[in-house]
Amino acid sequence: MNTSIVIADDHPLLLRGLTDFLASKGYNIVGSAADGKSAYNLIVKLKPEIAILDIRMPYKTGLEIAEECKKNNINTKVILITFDKEEELYDKAKAFGVYGYLLKEFAIEEIETCIKSVINNTPYFSEEIASYLNSSPINSHLEEISSLTKSELRIVKLISQNKTSSDIADELSISVRTVDKHRSNIVAKLGLDNKPTSLSIWANLNKDHL
Repeated sequence: MNTSIVIADDHPLLLRGLTDFLASKGYNIVGSAADGKSAYNLIVKLKPEIAILDIRMPYKTGLEIAEECKKNNINTKVILITFDKEEELYDKAKAFGVYGYLLKEFAIEEIETCIKSVINNTPYFSEEIASYLNSSPINSHLEEISSLTKSELRIVKLISQNKTSSDIADELSISVRTVDKHRSNIVAKLGLDNKPTSLSIWANLNKDHL
């Protein structure tokens, strides 16, 4: 595993713990920082594949870094870790194209699964945060599940398992193009926007209802 990663957190123990843990698993930790400004400078300079960022840091928050990356077309995929369970922060993370969102108390347990999902261009959101936000407006689409065909519902279930279009195509013995066509139809039926992460977020939040 040579995935290049930058890690930033203003809590020294968590920063050290995540860095040592991922390095021991073979990931390429190219830089670490204790504040947001340093973290963003590292991302711009080193262009890592993934940046694991605390939401609340001095000088620049993880959300602000994600926003800057999106604005400046930086391809680094952002994973946010936080103690916060505020819906407003979660909504901002979605808007800024964040690929991963983990609660700190489960970070070590989930981080590898999250990274592997993100590497495959599939967003990963902690089940705990999804459960906490189960009353989020995104769940207002639940009644529209009944409009999905059996094939579409099966694909949504696989998406909720963080499977990529390629994984789904292999499992269902269909082409990736067919999977993508189904995804477009599902997005339209559920009234979601066309951002790449929207359907994955919706599926993860509603997996218990599928």
